[in-house]
Amino acid sequence: MRVIGLMSGTSYDAIDAAAADLELDGDSLVMRPLGMVSEEYDEPLRRALADALTPAAVTLADVCRLDTRIGQAFAAAAVRADRELCGGRAELVASHGQTVHHWVEEGRVHGTLQLGRPAWIAEATGLPVVADFRTRDVAAGGQGAPLVSLVDLLWLRGRPGTPVALNIGGIANLTAPDGTAFDTGPGCALIDAAARGFSGGRLAYDADGALAAAGTVHEGLLRRLLDEPYYALPAPKTTGKELFHLGHLRDALAGFGTLPAEDVVATLTRLTARTVADAVRSVGATEVIASGGGTRNPVLMDMLAGLLPDTALRTSDELGLASQAKEAYAFAVLGFLTAHGLPGTEPASTGARHGSVLGSVTPGREQLRLPPPARERPVRLVLR
Repeated sequence: MRVIGLMSGTSYDAIDAAAADLELDGDSLVMRPLGMVSEEYDEPLRRALADALTPAAVTLADVCRLDTRIGQAFAAAAVRADRELCGGRAELVASHGQTVHHWVEEGRVHGTLQLGRPAWIAEATGLPVVADFRTRDVAAGGQGAPLVSLVDLLWLRGRPGTPVALNIGGIANLTAPDGTAFDTGPGCALIDAAARGFSGGRLAYDADGALAAAGTVHEGLLRRLLDEPYYALPAPKTTGKELFHLGHLRDALAGFGTLPAEDVVATLTRLTARTVADAVRSVGATEVIASGGGTRNPVLMDMLAGLLPDTALRTSDELGLASQAKEAYAFAVLGFLTAHGLPGTEPASTGARHGSVLGSVTPGREQLRLPPPARERPVRLVLR
């Protein structure tokens, strides 16, 4: 089955569309990656999305407009991916949508909201669409994240030692071989917020770690940031920009006077490296395979390597899976599993009572025809 996976993460900078040929072969799921295209959000939509996130107050009219415009943007990305990567022969689209809120209280997730209605994708492509992946896991008592953990477990099975998969997006998360998976804390969320805040919106992120490289870590600010109670919570746990936003940083800065922007960004970069390294050590990892936008920040990666001197650190590119496209490919896999009636979650990773077949299916132009249900979920993911 040829599947397009659509993903826009907590950095909400662009929609990644990755296509893959997927098939079941005994106890293996074989994936042939076909490539990725990326569509940036236009600036008015990006600004409207940023302005709507917690702790901002929004109206239902705002949510309706965002849901429509995000859905149309995802549809455009899917159309392009089908044309450029699949030659117009895609069979299914799996859309994560855009997370705008993750409702967490006292460590328990009560709800999660992703915008970008799949009807726009189905109408534009004519293909069936699997979407709204996270809610079913939450309904089963899970965190609804990190959903890529199942794909990580299938992909890394059989590697020697204790390999962990690490994704550094707006929020960073990891998956260990025993199924332990959780959000470690801010990936690039606070770094991006500081870059935008100090530049008056001119910078969306710290490109190539330039600001951090020019600054010095402020130890007092770092200690205050590390006092955030989230870091001490047991796994499984999830978080988001509901917690790690510009207001969080402003509260931490109170009483320190005016610090240079470069020092603040350097400190936030160390915060991400430190909290990730602490999480990696907590699961006894011997190897870290990293992906996501944070891997393009050399200062962050150097800090992380320095904090983990005895742990091999490499990117997923070295294992044949493009780090920027990995999450989009993961949702292509999850969509494939749903289409075959197979669970897309691992209870040990999300804390759910049981594994669940994820998402809802929106039919395309033709009569909806799903493959015959598969009998058992594969135990490994093989790249070809």
